[in-house]
Amino acid sequence: MDKLVINGGRPLRGEVEISGAKNSVLPLLASAILAPGSSSFTNVPTLRDVVTMGLLLGNLGARVERQGDGMSVDTSEISGFEAPYSLVRTMRAAVLVLGPLLARMGRARVSLPGGCAIGARPVNLHLKGLEKMGAHIELNEGYIEASAEGLRGAHIQLDIPTVTGTENLMMAAVLADGETIIDNAAREPEVTDLADALTGMGARIQGAGSSRVVVHGVSGLSPVSHRAIPDRIETGTFMVAAAITGGDLLLRGARADHVEAVADKLQESGAEVTVEPDGLRIRANRRPRAVDITTMPYPGFPTDMQAQLMALLCTAEGTSVITENIFENRYMHVAELDRLGADVRVDGAVAQVRGLPHLNGAPVMATDLRASASLVLAGLVARGTTTIRRIYHLDRGYDRIERKLVAVGADIVREKDE
Repeated sequence: MDKLVINGGRPLRGEVEISGAKNSVLPLLASAILAPGSSSFTNVPTLRDVVTMGLLLGNLGARVERQGDGMSVDTSEISGFEAPYSLVRTMRAAVLVLGPLLARMGRARVSLPGGCAIGARPVNLHLKGLEKMGAHIELNEGYIEASAEGLRGAHIQLDIPTVTGTENLMMAAVLADGETIIDNAAREPEVTDLADALTGMGARIQGAGSSRVVVHGVSGLSPVSHRAIPDRIETGTFMVAAAITGGDLLLRGARADHVEAVADKLQESGAEVTVEPDGLRIRANRRPRAVDITTMPYPGFPTDMQAQLMALLCTAEGTSVITENIFENRYMHVAELDRLGADVRVDGAVAQVRGLPHLNGAPVMATDLRASASLVLAGLVARGTTTIRRIYHLDRGYDRIERKLVAVGADIVREKDE
């Protein structure tokens, strides 16, 4: 295992190139199953989850090649229909092959997903929607076993706006017979990006990015070439990095319209956020002010940025209140921030953060992907040395984060953890 060693106290200044969105690339790669032939995707980050998805597609019979920032996926000879536990256990997004396999192969056997232990993220909404479309589904020895002689259009009302659920059902619906309506659909940019790629394959989709998505099934799809959108969570993380260190960063390729909720809170805390021709610029020259945050589905404040903002608020003037409405177990980073000297009190879904003039470096341990990012951010501003272990979580979602931070002035190194 690797660890990160950070000597804090350096303002970050310079330019950061924002990578492609992991949460777009994973469903995009899965969508290649639907269109026999070779699809190509660019702006693909170098991440462990992306490698895992490539291995999973290869296990199904696809030919997957990586070239630069692109990946090609040739699904001409897919014959497999199983996503084994050995691959799925580390990545929840592997469940995204369920809809495409069912639509193209008529059957799928997918292990129940793993990934970060941040709370219940049940796949029952995926399964209920597929059953409405005519699939027969059983749970057997930790696997979802699904079959269908032919999917048909249906009206699906999601209990909550689940991103992977919306994506899975949308991919299943593009080859279904008739019209599928998905109400209370997730509105995230990654859903729209997938819909754009599917449309490029020949699918007929309306309303992606709204709470109602309408899919008119077609008889077949063709391969596509598609560029993934920039990663809005990586964007938000580097926005906080600039603000927490009192720095000045230009984030090249960032989409301002994808991070409005984060930008609003950073501006409320005292940072300056401006839209530039080639990205976003964030400047801060004073200690941040306390702000209150409530996580909500997009376009509200994202749960994937809650831990990072908490790190910022640990050094703010005043007391902030964070309410986590999405995942019930997403405060696992609090105990590690406390080791750095933070003053955070959690009561159920609410965290009270009393800002302090400074944090102090200490050895800490990452518990999940976004918690890892919060510890990196806290380490960047803490006095002394912070050592972060179990950073394999971090590598699931950030493309070479320590290299990008070093390039803008951070004192951070990756070392083998003995």
